[in-house]
Amino acid sequence: MTKSNKKTVIICLIVVVALALIPLFALKGAEFGGSDDAGSEMINEVTGTEYTPWFTPVLEQLIGGELPGEVESLLFCVQTGIGVGIIAFFLGRFVERKKLGKEDQKL
Repeated sequence: MTKSNKKTVIICLIVVVALALIPLFALKGAEFGGSDDAGSEMINEVTGTEYTPWFTPVLEQLIGGELPGEVESLLFCVQTGIGVGIIAFFLGRFVERKKLGKEDQKL
């Protein structure tokens, strides 16, 4: 690596670390909540009445109560993994198709 590349890498690393650490110290006392909670609160403010959902999630109906947070996180991670797997599969197919097309042109 050249000297200018090393400087660029070091600067990028410092920026990434700063982006990760600054919010931890700058947002003391901040409340983080889900969009469902924020939407319900906004509806209550605008209409002045208590918000009641139209339906309940299917899994909550099946088990007769609310899902624990760990289970919700697990299901979200599984869903994310499946989505990433599908995207990676198709991107891999496109790359292989492109490579095969170039090899055919060389012959």
